[in-house]
Amino acid sequence: MNSIRVPVVEKILSANDQLAFQNRQFLKSKGVFSINMMASPGAGKTSFILQTIDGLKNRLKIGVIEGDTAAVTIDADKVSDAGVPAVQINTGGDCHLDAVMVAGGLQQLPLETIDLMIIENVGNLVCPAAFDLGTDINILIASVPEGDDKPYKYPAIYRGIDVLILNKMDLLPYIKFRPDYFKQGVEMLNPGLTTFPVSCVTGEGITDWLNWLENRVKKSHR
Repeated sequence: MNSIRVPVVEKILSANDQLAFQNRQFLKSKGVFSINMMASPGAGKTSFILQTIDGLKNRLKIGVIEGDTAAVTIDADKVSDAGVPAVQINTGGDCHLDAVMVAGGLQQLPLETIDLMIIENVGNLVCPAAFDLGTDINILIASVPEGDDKPYKYPAIYRGIDVLILNKMDLLPYIKFRPDYFKQGVEMLNPGLTTFPVSCVTGEGITDWLNWLENRVKKSHR
């Protein structure tokens, strides 16, 4: 079985990487800075995206692609209500977005009027790590309620990210979460990783994140 399955998997990933390269070049030609936002279900991706939109909507023009396993538009509707163009991608049950899906979503957005593209991947800590979407950076949103052992259990996704958001810091006093143990796990996999401890409830760390992101977008446009 392995001799049959491995080449097939390699072929799929190779094809995805080729289209991801095309996506990256296409976005660059349009002057769009893009981020692939990954997390487990319940980590707070949508709330964090809405906080980002609210903080930057007067400074940057933002677009959003929402990935979901079902044909529901709850998250996309929330983003649209915030005044930002959004496209919902139904993966048909697949546990991740891929470069093909993203390419289709990009065609439905007014890229000429967008500075920052946020792609909300499907809630999953395994599959999204293997599929390049063609974005400039990959971001993982972890959260205090998930526990401090996630870097040890899901090393692949922690190795492949450029920024880590540790969300729901307001719950730290109420949940058994060892920040030092969590940080140690992250550092073993991704030394010096840019990390923002935040809370979408209290606003902790949000300003630092917004300033960092705005600077990255502006640098990419030079």
